[in-house]
Amino acid sequence: MSSLSDLINLNLCDYTDKVIAEYIWVGGSGKDVRSKARTISEYVSDPSKLPKWNYDGSSTGQAPGEDSEVILSPQAIFRDPFRRGNNILVICDSYTPAGEPIPTNKRHAAAKIFSHPDVVAEEPWYGIEQEYTLLQKDVKWPVGWPIGGFPGPQGPYYCSAGADKTFGRDIVDAHYKACLYAGVNISGINGEVMPGQWEFQVGPSVGISAADELWVARYILERITEIAGVVLSFDPKPIPGDWNGAGAHTNYSTKSMRKEGGYEVIKKAIEKLGLRHKEHIAAYGEGNERRLTGRHETADINTFLWGVANRGASIRVGRDTEKSGKGYFEDRRPASNMDPYTVTSMIAETTILWKP
Repeated sequence: MSSLSDLINLNLCDYTDKVIAEYIWVGGSGKDVRSKARTISEYVSDPSKLPKWNYDGSSTGQAPGEDSEVILSPQAIFRDPFRRGNNILVICDSYTPAGEPIPTNKRHAAAKIFSHPDVVAEEPWYGIEQEYTLLQKDVKWPVGWPIGGFPGPQGPYYCSAGADKTFGRDIVDAHYKACLYAGVNISGINGEVMPGQWEFQVGPSVGISAADELWVARYILERITEIAGVVLSFDPKPIPGDWNGAGAHTNYSTKSMRKEGGYEVIKKAIEKLGLRHKEHIAAYGEGNERRLTGRHETADINTFLWGVANRGASIRVGRDTEKSGKGYFEDRRPASNMDPYTVTSMIAETTILWKP
């Protein structure tokens, strides 16, 4: 008699050419991921060869009940670490039946910016540091914390080891390997300053692929925490008080920044970002004002400042970049729940296309 795990882990490749494609899209809140599966006749590696599909937008907050059909357009394909074999995960964006992008489709606008010839020529690279918090399912309190109580003060937990300091490593390592299997350019993980909080990094990836990879990495993490019976939170300040918040620091460079003399290009780009600080903050995530207080390794939300090796700045430039005169910088303002399509494309638009 087969067990449930036996059936879940069936490798279909020996028995059929058919493939299960999990279509993934961003829901109506702009922070949630939705998905559903369909069978396709054979393995496909080019998203343009996958069929468009539809879903009930009235159930995701993306369409009225009397006209609820929303069209899914496949945009990027990844290997499925859950079903394995030739099965795939498909990142999609959403359109009306008439072909217009729906308001929550941030990918469409980002693709326009990233396809602009001036942006293409600069080959923008992104490395996104996604922080998140693991919560106990029934009480929505961080894993490892005493229910209704608090652990010891911050200090021992960052990049820690040990049962009294590190909580949720099995989930984190499972996610790390699953992302590598899927083809996500995940570059590392670490325990964060607040216990029960972790970070993974995606990149360096070029243009819109960084955002596609971050969304599929978020989806994979949602699925793994589902299996583990743990709740995943991208709230930028999950616990009030003297605890670090959660961000999505976005590291960025262009071809001009990576060349000799790039430090001057970096400084001009940072100047532009400062001039549009309010516009960027407005697009950098919900609830970010609870995180950007000027404490806990943040700059105040109303203040723009940059510095070398300064984690209390809006923009941090690394010592290596200053020393070599070229490289990248880190925008520390984005919240953990930001939309990577919006953030990455906005940084490119401001620093490459915008003329002050």
